[in-house]
Amino acid sequence: MELVWRDEDGARLAATVWRAGGGWRAVSSAMLGGGIGPLGWVLNAQVRGRYARTDPVVHLAELAASFGLEGPGVGMLTAASVARTMRREDGGVAASATVGLRVPTWAAAPEGAADPELAPLHIDVPPPSPEPEPAPEPSEHGTAWRPGTINIVVAVPVALSDAALVNAVVTATEAKTQALLEAGYPCTGTASDAICVAARTSGAEEPFAGPRSVWGARVARAVHAAVRAGALDYTEYLRANRP
Repeated sequence: MELVWRDEDGARLAATVWRAGGGWRAVSSAMLGGGIGPLGWVLNAQVRGRYARTDPVVHLAELAASFGLEGPGVGMLTAASVARTMRREDGGVAASATVGLRVPTWAAAPEGAADPELAPLHIDVPPPSPEPEPAPEPSEHGTAWRPGTINIVVAVPVALSDAALVNAVVTATEAKTQALLEAGYPCTGTASDAICVAARTSGAEEPFAGPRSVWGARVARAVHAAVRAGALDYTEYLRANRP
Protein backbone atom coordinates (compact mmCIF):
# COMPACT_ATOMS: atom_id res chain seq x y z
CA MET A 1 0.00 0.00 0.00
CA GLU A 2 1.44 3.36 -1.02
CA LEU A 3 0.72 6.85 0.23
CA VAL A 4 0.13 9.39 -2.54
CA TRP A 5 -0.73 13.09 -2.49
CA ARG A 6 -2.74 15.55 -4.57
CA ASP A 7 -3.74 19.21 -4.45
CA GLU A 8 -7.50 19.76 -4.33
CA ASP A 9 -9.78 22.54 -3.10
CA GLY A 10 -6.77 24.51 -1.93
CA ALA A 11 -5.49 21.71 0.27
CA ARG A 12 -2.77 19.05 0.12
CA LEU A 13 -4.65 15.76 0.54
CA ALA A 14 -3.39 12.21 0.98
CA ALA A 15 -4.66 8.90 -0.36
CA THR A 16 -3.61 5.29 0.02
CA VAL A 17 -3.46 3.05 -3.03
CA TRP A 18 -3.24 -0.73 -2.96
CA ARG A 19 -2.38 -2.05 -6.41
CA ALA A 20 -3.44 -5.62 -5.70
CA GLY A 21 -3.19 -6.83 -9.29
CA GLY A 22 -4.96 -10.02 -10.39
CA GLY A 23 -6.10 -12.95 -8.32
CA TRP A 24 -8.28 -11.09 -5.82
CA ARG A 25 -11.99 -10.54 -5.23
CA ALA A 26 -13.67 -8.47 -2.58
CA VAL A 27 -16.82 -7.54 -0.74
CA SER A 28 -17.22 -3.86 -0.03
CA SER A 29 -19.69 -1.23 1.10
CA ALA A 30 -17.83 1.46 -0.88
CA MET A 31 -19.75 3.59 -3.34
CA LEU A 32 -17.29 2.82 -6.14
CA GLY A 33 -16.86 -0.92 -6.69
CA GLY A 34 -19.18 -1.91 -3.85
CA GLY A 35 -20.75 -5.38 -3.58
CA ILE A 36 -18.93 -8.64 -4.35
CA GLY A 37 -16.66 -8.86 -7.38
CA PRO A 38 -13.14 -8.98 -8.80
CA LEU A 39 -10.58 -6.57 -7.37
CA GLY A 40 -7.44 -5.07 -8.88
CA TRP A 41 -6.95 -2.07 -6.60
CA VAL A 42 -8.26 -0.18 -3.58
CA LEU A 43 -8.19 3.60 -3.23
CA ASN A 44 -8.91 5.42 0.03
CA ALA A 45 -8.77 9.16 -0.62
CA GLN A 46 -8.98 11.97 1.88
CA VAL A 47 -11.28 14.90 1.19
CA ARG A 48 -11.93 18.07 3.12
CA GLY A 49 -14.38 17.87 6.01
CA ARG A 50 -16.73 20.28 4.29
CA TYR A 51 -17.06 17.98 1.29
CA ALA A 52 -19.71 19.45 -1.01
CA ARG A 53 -19.67 17.32 -4.18
CA THR A 54 -22.88 15.41 -4.88
CA ASP A 55 -21.20 13.01 -7.34
CA PRO A 56 -18.76 11.02 -5.16
CA VAL A 57 -18.69 8.04 -7.56
CA VAL A 58 -17.62 10.31 -10.44
CA HIS A 59 -15.07 11.97 -8.16
CA LEU A 60 -13.61 8.61 -7.15
CA ALA A 61 -13.41 7.48 -10.79
CA GLU A 62 -11.53 10.68 -11.62
CA LEU A 63 -9.12 10.13 -8.74
CA ALA A 64 -8.56 6.49 -9.70
CA ALA A 65 -7.73 7.51 -13.25
CA SER A 66 -5.33 10.19 -12.03
CA PHE A 67 -3.40 7.54 -10.11
CA GLY A 68 -3.31 5.17 -13.08
CA LEU A 69 -5.79 2.69 -11.64
CA GLU A 70 -7.62 0.66 -14.26
CA GLY A 71 -10.04 -2.26 -14.27
CA PRO A 72 -12.22 -3.35 -11.35
CA GLY A 73 -11.44 -1.75 -8.04
CA VAL A 74 -12.85 -0.20 -4.89
CA GLY A 75 -12.81 3.50 -4.09
CA MET A 76 -13.58 5.14 -0.75
CA LEU A 77 -13.50 8.72 0.50
CA THR A 78 -12.81 9.81 4.05
CA ALA A 79 -12.61 13.05 5.99
CA ALA A 80 -10.09 11.44 8.37
CA SER A 81 -6.35 11.97 7.96
CA VAL A 82 -5.20 9.34 5.49
CA ALA A 83 -1.57 10.17 6.28
CA ARG A 84 -2.29 8.73 9.75
CA THR A 85 -3.58 5.41 8.38
CA MET A 86 -2.85 2.54 10.75
CA ARG A 87 -1.71 -0.84 9.38
CA ARG A 88 -1.61 -4.08 11.31
CA GLU A 89 -1.12 -7.76 10.42
CA ASP A 90 -2.03 -11.06 12.04
CA GLY A 91 -1.23 -14.50 10.66
CA GLY A 92 -1.04 -13.29 7.06
CA VAL A 93 -4.12 -11.04 7.25
CA ALA A 94 -3.35 -7.35 6.66
CA ALA A 95 -5.67 -4.56 7.79
CA SER A 96 -5.49 -0.81 7.41
CA ALA A 97 -7.80 1.78 8.95
CA THR A 98 -8.29 5.51 8.75
CA VAL A 99 -9.94 6.63 11.96
CA GLY A 100 -11.72 9.92 12.54
CA LEU A 101 -14.18 10.26 15.41
CA ARG A 102 -15.47 13.79 15.21
CA VAL A 103 -19.01 12.40 15.18
CA PRO A 104 -19.14 9.05 17.03
CA THR A 105 -22.51 7.31 16.79
CA TRP A 106 -24.44 4.33 18.11
CA ALA A 107 -25.86 2.16 15.34
CA ALA A 108 -29.26 1.88 17.07
CA ALA A 109 -30.72 5.20 18.19
CA PRO A 110 -34.29 6.06 19.22
CA GLU A 111 -36.53 7.13 16.36
CA GLY A 112 -36.68 10.89 16.15
CA ALA A 113 -33.38 11.39 17.99
CA ALA A 114 -31.13 14.18 16.72
CA ASP A 115 -29.00 13.01 13.82
CA PRO A 116 -25.53 12.50 15.34
CA GLU A 117 -24.01 13.62 12.04
CA LEU A 118 -25.43 17.06 12.83
CA ALA A 119 -25.22 16.98 16.64
CA PRO A 120 -22.15 15.07 17.92
CA LEU A 121 -22.59 12.87 20.98
CA HIS A 122 -20.75 13.79 24.16
CA ILE A 123 -17.66 11.70 24.84
CA ASP A 124 -15.19 11.90 27.70
CA VAL A 125 -12.24 12.89 25.54
CA PRO A 126 -11.13 16.35 24.36
CA PRO A 127 -13.79 18.15 22.26
CA PRO A 128 -13.81 16.88 18.66
CA SER A 129 -13.28 20.30 17.08
CA PRO A 130 -12.95 23.88 18.30
CA GLU A 131 -14.94 24.94 15.24
CA PRO A 132 -17.66 22.36 14.48
CA GLU A 133 -18.33 21.90 10.80
CA PRO A 134 -21.66 23.17 9.45
CA ALA A 135 -24.45 20.79 8.55
CA PRO A 136 -24.22 19.46 5.00
CA GLU A 137 -26.04 21.44 2.35
CA PRO A 138 -29.23 19.86 0.96
CA SER A 139 -29.05 18.39 -2.52
CA GLU A 140 -31.67 17.32 -5.02
CA HIS A 141 -31.47 13.85 -3.47
CA GLY A 142 -31.89 15.08 0.11
CA THR A 143 -29.01 15.58 2.55
CA ALA A 144 -25.58 15.84 0.92
CA TRP A 145 -23.48 12.68 1.02
CA ARG A 146 -20.88 12.54 3.79
CA PRO A 147 -17.38 11.07 3.34
CA GLY A 148 -16.52 8.16 5.60
CA THR A 149 -14.53 8.68 8.76
CA ILE A 150 -13.57 5.09 9.63
CA ASN A 151 -12.60 3.25 6.48
CA ILE A 152 -11.18 -0.27 6.77
CA VAL A 153 -9.38 -2.39 4.17
CA VAL A 154 -8.62 -6.04 4.88
CA ALA A 155 -6.61 -8.48 2.75
CA VAL A 156 -6.97 -12.21 3.43
CA PRO A 157 -4.39 -14.43 1.66
CA VAL A 158 -6.79 -17.35 1.08
CA ALA A 159 -9.99 -17.84 -0.88
CA LEU A 160 -13.29 -17.21 0.91
CA SER A 161 -16.76 -18.30 -0.13
CA ASP A 162 -19.41 -15.61 -0.66
CA ALA A 163 -20.84 -16.40 2.75
CA ALA A 164 -17.40 -16.20 4.37
CA LEU A 165 -16.75 -12.84 2.71
CA VAL A 166 -19.94 -11.46 4.22
CA ASN A 167 -19.08 -13.11 7.53
CA ALA A 168 -15.68 -11.39 7.44
CA VAL A 169 -17.40 -8.00 7.18
CA VAL A 170 -19.43 -8.80 10.29
CA THR A 171 -16.32 -9.98 12.13
CA ALA A 172 -14.36 -6.89 11.15
CA THR A 173 -17.21 -4.62 12.24
CA GLU A 174 -17.45 -6.34 15.61
CA ALA A 175 -13.69 -5.95 16.06
CA LYS A 176 -13.93 -2.27 15.11
CA THR A 177 -16.57 -1.62 17.74
CA GLN A 178 -14.59 -3.53 20.39
CA ALA A 179 -11.54 -1.40 19.59
CA LEU A 180 -13.48 1.86 19.82
CA LEU A 181 -14.98 0.96 23.18
CA GLU A 182 -11.58 -0.08 24.54
CA ALA A 183 -10.11 3.23 23.34
CA GLY A 184 -12.71 5.14 25.35
CA TYR A 185 -15.27 5.98 22.67
CA PRO A 186 -18.82 4.90 23.62
CA CYS A 187 -19.99 4.24 20.07
CA THR A 188 -20.23 1.58 17.38
CA GLY A 189 -18.49 3.76 14.79
CA THR A 190 -19.66 6.68 12.68
CA ALA A 191 -22.65 6.92 10.37
CA SER A 192 -20.57 6.89 7.20
CA ASP A 193 -17.98 4.13 7.79
CA ALA A 194 -16.96 1.95 4.83
CA ILE A 195 -15.17 -1.38 4.51
CA CYS A 196 -13.49 -3.59 1.92
CA VAL A 197 -12.49 -7.21 2.57
CA ALA A 198 -10.40 -8.81 -0.18
CA ALA A 199 -9.57 -12.50 -0.55
CA ARG A 200 -7.64 -14.61 -3.02
CA THR A 201 -9.45 -16.26 -5.91
CA SER A 202 -7.29 -19.40 -6.12
CA GLY A 203 -7.34 -22.42 -3.84
CA ALA A 204 -10.07 -24.11 -1.85
CA GLU A 205 -12.58 -21.62 -0.46
CA GLU A 206 -12.78 -21.24 3.30
CA PRO A 207 -16.44 -21.55 4.31
CA PHE A 208 -16.25 -19.55 7.56
CA ALA A 209 -14.87 -16.19 8.69
CA GLY A 210 -16.52 -15.74 12.06
CA PRO A 211 -14.39 -14.59 15.01
CA ARG A 212 -13.71 -18.15 16.17
CA SER A 213 -12.73 -19.52 12.76
CA VAL A 214 -9.04 -19.58 11.85
CA TRP A 215 -9.14 -16.78 9.31
CA GLY A 216 -11.95 -14.84 10.93
CA ALA A 217 -9.99 -14.67 14.19
CA ARG A 218 -7.03 -13.27 12.28
CA VAL A 219 -9.25 -10.71 10.58
CA ALA A 220 -10.65 -9.69 13.97
CA ARG A 221 -7.24 -9.27 15.59
CA ALA A 222 -5.78 -7.32 12.66
CA VAL A 223 -8.76 -4.97 12.41
CA HIS A 224 -8.98 -4.54 16.17
CA ALA A 225 -5.31 -3.58 16.38
CA ALA A 226 -5.51 -1.13 13.46
CA VAL A 227 -8.69 0.61 14.63
CA ARG A 228 -7.61 0.76 18.27
CA ALA A 229 -4.29 2.30 17.27
CA GLY A 230 -6.13 4.78 15.06
CA ALA A 231 -8.60 5.74 17.78
CA LEU A 232 -5.85 6.30 20.35
CA ASP A 233 -3.86 8.30 17.81
CA TYR A 234 -6.95 10.41 17.08
CA THR A 235 -7.39 11.11 20.80
CA GLU A 236 -3.79 12.26 21.10
CA TYR A 237 -4.21 14.42 18.00
CA LEU A 238 -7.25 16.14 19.56
CA ARG A 239 -5.42 16.74 22.82
CA ALA A 240 -2.37 18.15 21.07
CA ASN A 241 -4.55 20.54 19.06
CA ARG A 242 -6.83 21.65 21.88
CA PRO A 243 -7.01 25.46 21.91
